[in-house]
Amino acid sequence: MTQPKGKGSAASAIAPDTPQGHPGELEMRQRFPSDYHWNDHSLTAMMRPILSTGLARFIESLPFFFIATSDAEGHCDCSFRGREHDDTGAPLPALRVIDTGSLVFPDFSGNGLYNSLGNIQVNPHIGMLFMDFDRRRRARVNGIAQIIEASEDIRSTWPTAQAAILVSVEQAYGNCQARIPRMTPT
Repeated sequence: MTQPKGKGSAASAIAPDTPQGHPGELEMRQRFPSDYHWNDHSLTAMMRPILSTGLARFIESLPFFFIATSDAEGHCDCSFRGREHDDTGAPLPALRVIDTGSLVFPDFSGNGLYNSLGNIQVNPHIGMLFMDFDRRRRARVNGIAQIIEASEDIRSTWPTAQAAILVSVEQAYGNCQARIPRMTPT
């Protein structure tokens, strides 16, 4: 697949995979057989281009998530995104689901390297991993990211956001709980 280059518009997006996956995934499934036998129906039933109500509720409830981005040449970067708190100490949401096909999360001032934003600027593909270590649950969202201004609406939710990332969902799915360590707050 050719990766779109540009400012991260959803209009420049190319569907991530065929229903069965890209050639590398297909080759690995043949090389390392599994007890799981994926077909067009089972994969499209699992990897949906929308956020179900349950999945939306799950990802909005979490205090953090991870993102993966890459530059125009495919050099990867992974980042942690955690919620902030308001002046009273109340937690702000880590992200908001806008509708079944999109979500938004804030970008706060950090170390000034702009690894994630810089990558999104030249390659809009984003992977998101959501983990609940207490209940041993995880989910993934893959999509097309776009950097947007911190409008009044964004600042009403995240007062110190310098920008926000709008994600158009391409794939959303729960993931098995295998090997997720149980971690509970102390």
